[in-house]
Amino acid sequence: MTTTANQPATTDVTMVNLTIDGLKVSVPQGTLVIRAAETVGIQIPRFCDHPLLDPIGACRQCLVEIEMGGRPMPKPQAACTIEVAEGMVVRTQLTSEVAERAQEGIMELLLINHPLDCPVCDKGGECPLQNQAMSSGRPESRFIDVKRTYPKPINISTQILLDRERCVLCARCTRFSQQIAGDPFIELFDRGALEQVAIYEDEPFQSYFSGNTVQICPVGALTSADYRFRSRPFDLQSTPSTCEHCASGCAIRTDWRRGKTMRRLAGNDPEVNQEWTCDKGRFAFAYAQDNSRILEPMIRDEDGNLVTTSWPEALEVAAKGLRAARDAGGVGVLPGGRLTLEDAYAYSKFARVALGTNDIDSRARAHSDEELEFLATHVAAVGPADGAVTYADLDRATSVVLVGFDPEEESPIIFTRLRRAVRQGELAVYSVAPYATWGLQKLGGKLIATQPGAEASVLGAIADRTAGGFGKEIADGLGAGCIVLAGERLAEMPGALRGVAALGAAGARIAWVPRRAGERSGIDAGTLPSLLPGGRLVADVGARAELETVWGTSIPGEVGRDLTGILQATRDGEIAGLLFGGVDATDLPDPQLALEAMRNSKFVVSIEQRPSSVTEWADVVLPIAPVVEKSGSFISWEGRRRKFDLTIHSTGALPDSRVLHSLADEMDVNLGLPVPDAVVAEIERLGTTDQRPTAEPATHASPPPAPQAGSAILASWHQLLDDGTLQEGEQYLAGTQRAPVVRLSPATAQEVGVVDGELVTVSSPHGAISLPLIVTEMTDRVAWVPMKSPGSWLRRDLQVPVGSVVQISAGGAK
Repeated sequence: MTTTANQPATTDVTMVNLTIDGLKVSVPQGTLVIRAAETVGIQIPRFCDHPLLDPIGACRQCLVEIEMGGRPMPKPQAACTIEVAEGMVVRTQLTSEVAERAQEGIMELLLINHPLDCPVCDKGGECPLQNQAMSSGRPESRFIDVKRTYPKPINISTQILLDRERCVLCARCTRFSQQIAGDPFIELFDRGALEQVAIYEDEPFQSYFSGNTVQICPVGALTSADYRFRSRPFDLQSTPSTCEHCASGCAIRTDWRRGKTMRRLAGNDPEVNQEWTCDKGRFAFAYAQDNSRILEPMIRDEDGNLVTTSWPEALEVAAKGLRAARDAGGVGVLPGGRLTLEDAYAYSKFARVALGTNDIDSRARAHSDEELEFLATHVAAVGPADGAVTYADLDRATSVVLVGFDPEEESPIIFTRLRRAVRQGELAVYSVAPYATWGLQKLGGKLIATQPGAEASVLGAIADRTAGGFGKEIADGLGAGCIVLAGERLAEMPGALRGVAALGAAGARIAWVPRRAGERSGIDAGTLPSLLPGGRLVADVGARAELETVWGTSIPGEVGRDLTGILQATRDGEIAGLLFGGVDATDLPDPQLALEAMRNSKFVVSIEQRPSSVTEWADVVLPIAPVVEKSGSFISWEGRRRKFDLTIHSTGALPDSRVLHSLADEMDVNLGLPVPDAVVAEIERLGTTDQRPTAEPATHASPPPAPQAGSAILASWHQLLDDGTLQEGEQYLAGTQRAPVVRLSPATAQEVGVVDGELVTVSSPHGAISLPLIVTEMTDRVAWVPMKSPGSWLRRDLQVPVGSVVQISAGGAK
């Protein structure tokens, strides 16, 4: 059964019978009175109560009369802290004058110092205090003195502002920070009449989840800098949607006015994100309405300049160029990892039908052939109905092993669900990584310190039950209660994904968690050189025949080139053209190779929202709609389809699928995908395959290189808030990202001759990155730097893969 923070999870439920306002109620043992009242439609006023937070009884607004064994309790009780009992009789404000007067008295006390600034307060119009002052308050105030005031607002972070005089000390924000986010930087200070919410002076409220405190604040004491004074709730239109930033699949609500997004709130979806979302999903929406967005098609003129043009001319030029490139050697298709399922399917079909090629790869990141095998065997077209790991499984797990994956940075809602499971049960979390991240520490997790490149040997030892230490604990617990969460960056490490598969064969359940929202969409839609839609293999004659029946045309049977192969072939003149979809060359594993490929390509088409290093080289640029201006769906890491509808109407922006359909028309090819609904109908008609390839057995990969003094093995991954394209234009959010640093072990730092805070330079033959040092308990002679943060664009600056040996030295780059 579904449970809350106040209701224990069990299938053997003991029911309790009680009476509430004369109504007979039967609820599970352990249910709170306030929750039992809700089951029969009785709403008891409250401020501090929240179903996902531990009860505290701070505001006292939910006072009710309770009778046990025919004897009333001596005074009204807080319904949010009292559990039901057999034979209990509860009288709320609806039937008890005592409860009604008690609630009116509490409301009068709360309003004594509360400012009368509803006309300018961001919470005005959707404020529980406003509503309950009308329903549970006295018609007149007896307070005649001067109200208490504070200087306002206080910036507790660049994103969150605090108006202290509005606070009713419900402790929702502090409990969320401590219990859900694990970032206890916001706290109640002082006592009595002086008590107030504050932060520690030397520890700013730097949390990836701080926006949730604004949403759950019942009085407008906490507001966001981005939304403050921008609109009234009753002036907004609201549309349910799905977050486009990571693979968590969060339900969100988009509030908009006059064709412009004003704010985003977490949606309520108990199966996925419950009522939370990370700050990136909440605040990073400005990119869709930034002035730099591409709104009109562009073609390159005779002088080599991109100039705006009409859609008919742009499509004509693009079709002519792609036709010529197809006939001169072929076209490589690189759709990127931020596509909806519908758009990804359109790229997959366009590549095979209009361009006649399997040279398509949506993995705009480091990868390997081994990864294709893993995705085809364990990931493609596998969802909850097929036994895939889900959020609910994380709640029930006895152990979770994180391999090449930091949930707080790469899938924040997985982090909140793991933290909830750790707090409520006996879940043990292990991480195979170079060091214990802040997120792992908040999960109380155990680190299996591993150099980049050594993951395969560590996982092999666990699967063979020859590992010691924490590895032995994992091996002893292998079974249905053990879940392995593998990150997409494992593809860079030889043998690592086969090691994960070996753990699956040994009894663990495994799940692959990509970083971006469209990664699973691309896999299921077949935007890979060896995969067709529905998990079908290009090399499978029968699978191709199924597809050809639906598409009504033949498709190539030769496995295509991957990302690197496409770029190399284009650079060498073997492929004549390139079609990009939302890809920036600086995000690719080898940006220099991408630039050389575009330079040597005969024709480049970029289907894009914003200017990038690709649009600089493109012969034709076709603008497309951001998520807020189209309908579609993402496939989350669970394999769950997360649909969303069009929010901002009448902009004229087209989804990728519609652009590709029109482009195919110009090439005299009927793609058959004029609208997203047509794409969905074709996907459902096609279905998925029951055939799965046989996974290759795990092999013991070569050990990582042994760096000498003054060198280290490079480790890196993306931080949640970094220099990503979809965070552009959000100035307040940028102020809360974690500072880019170099991490070295104490022994390695001593070897280099640096201490905490000093500059360290990490260099390769191609470039260098200089950042302040944080000495960290981690594997010796490993240097960690962020993947794409200010001052650390690893792919562009170092141009070497993770796991390479780099040089480390004291001081900045010379």
